[in-house]
Amino acid sequence: MRVLGIDPGLTRCGLGVVEVDDSRRARLVSVGVARSSPDLATHFRLRDIAAAIREALEQYRPEVVAIERVFAHDNLQSVTTTMQVMGVAMSCVGEAGLPLAVHTPSEVKAAITGNGTADKAQVQHMVARILGLKSPPRPADAADALAIAICHAWRGNGLLGAGADGDIHVTLSGGVSARKTMTPAQAQWAEAVAASRRKGAVDPRRR
Repeated sequence: MRVLGIDPGLTRCGLGVVEVDDSRRARLVSVGVARSSPDLATHFRLRDIAAAIREALEQYRPEVVAIERVFAHDNLQSVTTTMQVMGVAMSCVGEAGLPLAVHTPSEVKAAITGNGTADKAQVQHMVARILGLKSPPRPADAADALAIAICHAWRGNGLLGAGADGDIHVTLSGGVSARKTMTPAQAQWAEAVAASRRKGAVDPRRR
C-alpha cells in the first residue's frame, strides 16, 4: 500500500509517502515539506500549499491519503490556520478522487511507539527506525507526515465515509464507547486517545 501522509501547517506542511507490504515492512518513497511565505496573504499561502499537495499526488500516486486531525487549543490563531490547511488538503484529495483517512495525534503516537502520550522525539526516532534511516527526517513536520502515513498503513482505519468509522467513539472529555467488541489494538488506540483528551483537550462547548 502506498500512502501519502500530511501533517497540516501553514508555514510548513509535512508531506511523506511510504509503501508498506503485507508483512508491515515500510519503505520510504518521499518526504519533504510544502512551504508558504509569511509575507503573503493567507489565501495565497493556502494556494501554494495546495499546489504542492497536488504535485505530490500527481507525482507519487498514492492509493490513499492520511492526514492528522486538528484539535482545538488555547492558540486560536494557530489552530484556525492549521484547520484551513487541513480543509485545502482534503479538497485536493477529493479532486484526485482518492480515499482519505483522518487520524488523531494520539492514534499516530500509539501506532508508531505503542504509547499514545509519546513525545515528538520518540515518534521521530521510531519513524527513522521503522524506515531504516540513519536519522529522523528534518524538519519535524516531515517526520510527522511519515508517522501519519505509517499509522494508516498499519491500522487501516479512520477512512472518511467508511461504515466502520462510527464503531468506536471517543468523546472530547475522554469517554469511550463501541458498537461491538474492540480488538486489543483498537482498545489500546481508544485508551490512548481517551487519556490524551482527559489530560488537556479543550472542549469548545465549554468556552
